[in-house]
Amino acid sequence: QVQLVESGGGLVQAGGSLRLSCAASGSIFSINDMGWYRQAPGKQRELVASITSGGSTRYADSVKGRFTISRDNAKNTVYLQMNSLKPEDTAVYYCRARIAVTLYWGQGTQVTVSS
Repeated sequence: QVQLVESGGGLVQAGGSLRLSCAASGSIFSINDMGWYRQAPGKQRELVASITSGGSTRYADSVKGRFTISRDNAKNTVYLQMNSLKPEDTAVYYCRARIAVTLYWGQGTQVTVSS
């Protein structure tokens, strides 16, 4: 079974930075696309950024220019560098990975940005 383990969340002031990481472990043949989602209390989960196996990236308009997604295929790990954080970025951030035809989700990590 595949597990996604996230780390790097925490509390920061507005304008600060955090780097999230998500490492996949278990029975992995290859990982297709990986992405980061976030969900604030009372709101729908939304896509923040995604990256394909070939390195193509997509970002939500709200984070373009501030967040950067990257991956290390050798380590089966995806990262999200978050700069110039805003209070509206506060949410639980979830890692998602597609392995073969199955989607896997991490447990989520809390990111809180104070004003």
